[in-house]
Formats: sequence, structure tokens, C-alpha cells
Amino acid sequence: PRGFPGTWLSFLVLLSRMRTGHRAGPCPELRCELTSSTKSYTFQVDKDDDSDHVLALSVVCLTDGAKDECNVVEVVGRNHKNQEIAVPVANLKLSCQPLLSLDNFKLQPPVTFRLAAGSGPVHLTGWHQICKGSRDDASFEEENDDDDMSEEEIAPIVPAKKERRKQ
Repeated sequence: PRGFPGTWLSFLVLLSRMRTGHRAGPCPELRCELTSSTKSYTFQVDKDDDSDHVLALSVVCLTDGAKDECNVVEVVGRNHKNQEIAVPVANLKLSCQPLLSLDNFKLQPPVTFRLAAGSGPVHLTGWHQICKGSRDDASFEEENDDDDMSEEEIAPIVPAKKERRKQ
């Protein structure tokens, strides 16, 4: 059916909001569309912003006009060595899997969504969460030191000795 992906997309976005406690806009909504002419979308934040940012990807789906072909969506980011890595997160086909719920899959910006195969259109929705007042490294280390001391105070668990019965 022609309206199927759009109807399910609306339902899954609403369901995603209810499951994560999102009401009418505590987090800005992410919406983008990947097509044969727009193969990628990059989500990035201002480098001067010291807040913690999380991008939660909730639904990836084919929209009206999609062909019955495999559409592969990749997430492109950087690893711990600052090397670019691409990971496929969705493989959609109109006749068998027109949409995929990613249950608010959390990503740290900057992140690029890329249509690696197929012509789309593929619609992505999610949430951009901004956490103000992030911890600095010094306060985090102090908290870890406190945890280490409390672990030292706990006595180790020793297995109980079993008494042998004489027969």
C-alpha cells in the first residue's frame, strides 16, 4: 500500500516518544531524508559548545516513491584513533522490510548518515538531546577515588568450609 510506510513512521515516532518519556518537545527532533541526489546528511554541533550532546536514532524507513530495491543506510563516525568508520545500521526493501525501529540508538555527534546502496528515499527520525552542565574530568576522577576506597573497606567473600560426614 502506498501510505503504509508513512503511517507506520508516525506510529513508531509516537511510540518512541512515549517509551523514552519525551513529551511535547523536551529534545529537538531530528528528521532527514536520504535520496539518490542527497546521499548523506551530517549532524554536528558547534565546537565551542561544551555541553554533552547525544543523538538518538529512532526510526529508519522508506517513503513514497521508493523502488523495491535494497537500501543500505550507514552511520559514519570516528573511532578512538580518529579514523573514519562506517557501520551499516539498516537494510530496507519495500517488499519485505520497509522500516526499522532502532529503539533510540544513541550516537555521539558529529555523525554522518549515508545511503550506501539504493536510491531511497529513506527517512530517518530521532532526537537530539543536550545535557547542560556536563562533568569535568577532575570531578569525575574524584568520584572514582571515593568508589575505590569504599571497595577496599568491604571484606572479601570467602567460600564456606563443608564438613565431611563420617559413614
